[in-house]
This record gives sequence, C-alpha cells and structure tokens, in this order.
Amino acid sequence: MPTPDVFGWDIGGAHVKVCRMAAGEVHEVLQWACPLWQGLEHLDRVLQAALQRWPQLQQARHAVTMTGEMVDLFAHREDGVQRIAAHLAQALAPAPLQFFAGDAGWCNAAQAARHWEAIASANWLATARHAALARPGSGVLVDIGSTTTDLIAFRNGRVLTSSRSDADRLASGELVYQGVVRTPLCALAPRIQWRGRELNVMNEFFATVADVYRLTGELNPAHDLHTTADHAAKDLPASRQRLARMIGLDARDGSAQDWLAFAHAWRACQVQEIGGQLQRVLALHGLGSDTRIVSAGCGDFLVPDLATLAGLDHGVAYGKQVALIAQVAPQTAPDLAAWAQVCAPCIAVAALLQMPPQEKV
Repeated sequence: MPTPDVFGWDIGGAHVKVCRMAAGEVHEVLQWACPLWQGLEHLDRVLQAALQRWPQLQQARHAVTMTGEMVDLFAHREDGVQRIAAHLAQALAPAPLQFFAGDAGWCNAAQAARHWEAIASANWLATARHAALARPGSGVLVDIGSTTTDLIAFRNGRVLTSSRSDADRLASGELVYQGVVRTPLCALAPRIQWRGRELNVMNEFFATVADVYRLTGELNPAHDLHTTADHAAKDLPASRQRLARMIGLDARDGSAQDWLAFAHAWRACQVQEIGGQLQRVLALHGLGSDTRIVSAGCGDFLVPDLATLAGLDHGVAYGKQVALIAQVAPQTAPDLAAWAQVCAPCIAVAALLQMPPQEKV
C-alpha cells in the first residue's frame, strides 16, 4: 500500500506556504498571499484553493508551523495559535494534523492550546533543525523573507541558541525585522545618500523595500505579492516615484540612473544592518570563518554580500544547489528547487515529521 503524501504548512501573517512530499522528496511547493490581519476569511480562501489543487488533502498527513498568531486580528498569541489550529483542523478533517512545537515535539489540534507557546512562531526552529541535521560541522541559517530575517547558528546537528521566543531572538540579533518585500523603507535608515548629499529620511509609509529591489532587478515578481504603499503600479516609474517621496522629491527630479543609484544606497543600508546582526550572532555562539551559510528565503540574493561582510563562505542554498538541504524530486518543474528555497519552513516541518524519532534533535 503506498505511503500517503505529507503536506507541510507554514501559516504566516502575510503568506501561506505549502509543500507536498512523497517518499521523502519534495514534489510541489506553492505560496499564496494571505493578509491574515484582515480576517480569517483570507485563510479560508487559501484553504479552498489548496483543496482544489490537491483533492487528496483530506486523506494525507500534515505537518504545520506558523507565525500568523502574531497578527493583530487575535487578542493575543495564545488566541491566534488556537484559532489557526482549529481552522486548519476543521478544513482538512479527517486528515491527521501535527503541529510543530519545537522542544515539546509534535501535537495535534486538540493539544495546541496546551502547547501554544512552543508552537507560536517556531518556523525558524524547524528550518534550522532540518539544516543542522543535513549539514555536518558549523553553520548558520540565513533565511531572508518578505518581512523578517532569521540568523540561526548550528553545530554538529544541533541548533545552538537557547532562545525560543521572538522577544528573546530580537534581543540576541537572531531575529531581524527586515525583509525584501513588505518592510517600510523608512525602517532601513534615518539618513540616506542622494547625489552626494546625505538627507534625513521621511518617516512615512511612502515606499517599501520591494521598490528598491524592483529597481535593482533582484526581486522575483512571483514573490512580489502584496500591494504597494500607495496602492499604485509595481512598474519601474511608479517604484521610482515612491522612492522619491522618501526624500521629498518626485521621480522627475532625477534620471533613471539617479534612482537606481538611490536604490543601491538603500540596499547597502539593509546589507549593513543584517550583516552586523549576522556578525553578532556568530560572535555570540563562538563561530569562526569555517562556518558555512545555509541560505533560504526570497531575499537570498543578499547573502553573497552578507557573507563577504562577515568573512564567511556562502555555503549552500536550502533548495537550489547540488548540496541542497531540501530533497527535490527529479523530473519536476525546473523552478521547484527555487520555490523550495523560498518556502523552506513548510518543507522543513514535512521532512522533520517523517524522520525517525532518534534523528530529531
């Protein structure tokens, strides 16, 4: 009798990421925009789309992690974990769901209330554990997403940090609340270079970092799923106009080359900030120049510059290279490995669920 598929889920506050694994290999990965702060109906829409895509969902096994409990739709994180777990269990019934609870192991939807603290925002731990088990020696996970960056050290198959909450990781530098899509641009720097002058930045929601990476050509349009700050177009002229507002100008006040140079100035600020936090994490855990980076997320295009800043070898990508972490099935869509890179936590929980108990550390 064939082994049922295992689906991995990462329920975020802005996206839902899902993978389908069979016989330990990734066969499909999908991402949907899901502005959960606007209501659970957005999660319902994603679940309906998933059920249409995979009619076997209600007969499969499911591994779930989440960060969506943080959104301000919920009274508190405990409420968020319970309501998301109940929502998934109802939509996917009678399929068995297992929620990743970090050090507490796995639990079902009925046990989620008791383990809510371990379930809440644990997707980074799943990815780091999977990477640690797959890569010998010392390493650091650098997962740059649309909204946040995780910097997680590991050695000899074990995640090194004792931090488990977002608050503790914000204190240690292991969680940097910057990504490459949704972050308000004014969060990157108080002052910025424009044509040889340094200007104060307008602390208004005029632009996001997606505008920067559209101009540099590094942001894949498939990962650019959210509306712009002004709800206008995502083309280059509109992106230039949003950047111009950050310093009290209009797009017509500079050339295309001027605005590209301005975008690179913002990019340098973000690399400097994330790179500084990476160096802090390496020092915290006593990791040296032999540390290998495992990169993940839609912002992995920043990793070579971060590696140079920290004096490290780039190492391996979670899904893209020969020495990958995610085991992508052969003869699948050519972009599947790239999507495995972007959606690492959903693959990690699916892979961890299938490991023998003695291998789960």
